[in-house]
Amino acid sequence: QVQLVESGGGLVQAGASLRLSCVVSGRTFSSYAIGWFRQAPGAERDFVAATRWSLGITYYADSVKGRFTISRDNAKNTVYLQMISLKPEDTAVYYCASVDRSGVPPREWRRYDYWGQGTQVTVSS
Repeated sequence: QVQLVESGGGLVQAGASLRLSCVVSGRTFSSYAIGWFRQAPGAERDFVAATRWSLGITYYADSVKGRFTISRDNAKNTVYLQMISLKPEDTAVYYCASVDRSGVPPREWRRYDYWGQGTQVTVSS
């Protein structure tokens, strides 16, 4: 059974940094695509970043490019989303997700098969 568990969210001031973690179990995450998404209250779930290490593909939403970085720790089966220079508009619940299909990881959240429970990130101005 595939499970993803996020952690690392919190309340920070604008300009601060946070690192979110996503522990993956039930699969070898390095062989599957991992995506990060976020959802603000009353808003659609938005794409943040996605990666498939086996293909050497990582890409980001324009709104976070240059500020957010995906990385991994194979020994811990953990994927990280390092976030710097946070802005109030980054406030949302952040989710990690995984998808079974092969190829370039999708930007559309509906195409992902497995989800974590989410972690809240709040950035004050």
